[in-house]
Amino acid sequence: MNVIRYQPPVEQLWKKIERGEMATLAALENLSEWEARGRPKNNANHNTILTASMWELNRLVGLGEVKRVVEEIKAYIEIQQKRSYHNLRCNPVTLHMVFKGNPGTGKTTVSRLLGRLFKGMGVLPQGHLVEVERADLVGEYIGHTAQRTREQIRKAMGGVLFVDEAYSLGRGGEKDFGKEAIDCLVKGMEDYRNEFVLVLAGYRQEMDYFMRLNPGLNSRFPIQIDFPDYTIKELMEIAVIMATEHHYRFSPEAKQALRKYLKEQMAINAYNFSNARLVRNILEKTVRRQALRLSNRMEVTREELITIEEYDLAVEQA
Repeated sequence: MNVIRYQPPVEQLWKKIERGEMATLAALENLSEWEARGRPKNNANHNTILTASMWELNRLVGLGEVKRVVEEIKAYIEIQQKRSYHNLRCNPVTLHMVFKGNPGTGKTTVSRLLGRLFKGMGVLPQGHLVEVERADLVGEYIGHTAQRTREQIRKAMGGVLFVDEAYSLGRGGEKDFGKEAIDCLVKGMEDYRNEFVLVLAGYRQEMDYFMRLNPGLNSRFPIQIDFPDYTIKELMEIAVIMATEHHYRFSPEAKQALRKYLKEQMAINAYNFSNARLVRNILEKTVRRQALRLSNRMEVTREELITIEEYDLAVEQA
């Protein structure tokens, strides 16, 4: 039997959001149909997107320093807008950023939320995220790379272009086409300064080295944010949230076993620990193992369907 979750009319969703009863990005996306039917995209709408984006950011586990920097960026943009309104001199707002940290520390998630945030503040008209890596930018012959990179910039217009493992563009020496991609990105930043935001992301040490390869890169990225690894406590909180969102919960024994495994993995892979990504991979495999365990039973209770036992944990193959 298919379970259909009740969705109230978009007008009711809008009223709940404006009253502060619902402030999730998922709820906002349910309003797109209504907007397509002609609802004006006024300041109230922008304020709602802004409020929802900050709410979504602040409910993320950990990331205290990241949240502080985002608050600073938000405050700076707001003050510059107010200064402009009063005909005071304003500093140009350069929002291109560098995110440094291990996989699974929230770099992509925060980039997506920043796009929404900038849309809510009227800085970006679309606020969407275009996520690319080296293979999406670097071509196989002269001129191909510039064509590919310009195409990705075009897709990101009005939003955020997120380049994951950006340091890979600086590898391969002088004859590598990655340098051409860097030059094209830098030119795009200059030509379309206020039309999109470029975020370069990757491992901390590699990104530090990459930024030194081109003397002009550092000055073009005034905002550089460090994403620390999650603590074991934070990773367990993330695991519980992920499980709860899909109507699962860990038994005490399963929770203890998961905590032990995460500690071991953090010690073994201190340099490239995959953080929340590891937790998500474990949970996806664990749910399949739980399903296999329960599939041969004639009767399965609701409690059994919800509960993840220690036997189900896919820790040895995650």
